[in-house]
Amino acid sequence: MSALPTLEHDDVAAVQRCEQAYNRIRDEISKSVVGQNEVIEQVLVAIFAGGHALLEGVPGLAKTLLVNSLAQALRLSFKRVQFTPDLMPSDVTGTDVIQENLATGAREYKFLPGPLFANMILADEINRTPPKTQAAMLEAMQERQISVGGTIHGLPAPFFVLATQNPLEQEGTYPLPEAQLDRFFFKLVVGYSTRAELATIIDRTTRGVEVTPAKVMDGPEILRWQKLIREVVLAPHVQDYIVRLTMATHPESPLAFPATNKYLRWGASPRGAQTLALASKMRALLSGRFNVSF
Repeated sequence: MSALPTLEHDDVAAVQRCEQAYNRIRDEISKSVVGQNEVIEQVLVAIFAGGHALLEGVPGLAKTLLVNSLAQALRLSFKRVQFTPDLMPSDVTGTDVIQENLATGAREYKFLPGPLFANMILADEINRTPPKTQAAMLEAMQERQISVGGTIHGLPAPFFVLATQNPLEQEGTYPLPEAQLDRFFFKLVVGYSTRAELATIIDRTTRGVEVTPAKVMDGPEILRWQKLIREVVLAPHVQDYIVRLTMATHPESPLAFPATNKYLRWGASPRGAQTLALASKMRALLSGRFNVSF
């Protein structure tokens, strides 16, 4: 695989290759997922920017199918975790077990990694597990590592979590803590399909025809694109716009709007500003630009 050009040496080629890579993945996902173009775009923006995404929608809107299709289009290790009320932290992180050394006969601890040790994690119905297990995801999502038995285990790179949750059912669910919500790059609301999309879905799914997305990208290439995004120019006046936009959500701040002071108790954290900056850099590349604009 050829070396990735940087914005300093080959601006046009770098942007074109980024757009081509994005279009290839989007086209492969569209083979199995009908519609949801905006959600697909935002999921890909989150992945290219190195973030996690939370998909919220009623059952049957292809949230899980979208993630499965994305995993098939990428040459990455993939694990699915079905979150349930009885799921324990060790069920997702892994645990130390005692094993006998056949050579010496001595007993020793050996770490058995859990499903978090993969590039892509589908956390299905993440709000159905209690806070103790949800907290086990925090370190993994923020630090890309987990701590078990006093030992730190690094997670593979790239690493991202795509979680789903159902907004309808409240019985047997646990609202995600604010600290965990803050770790998600995007919260994406998956809506209903249009009339034409529903007709296409019926045609594809009731005639016994299965379409499998082709693999078009691997982990090292994703890491290179994540590095390239950070080279996109963010001019001081545009960066200040992101700062002012973030501070406008802070009640009683000098930049707060009257509606902010009336309806909001807490504003966006610095991660919100970081998300705006990285996502706007990715959108700039997809628009054929080398710098972020308003």
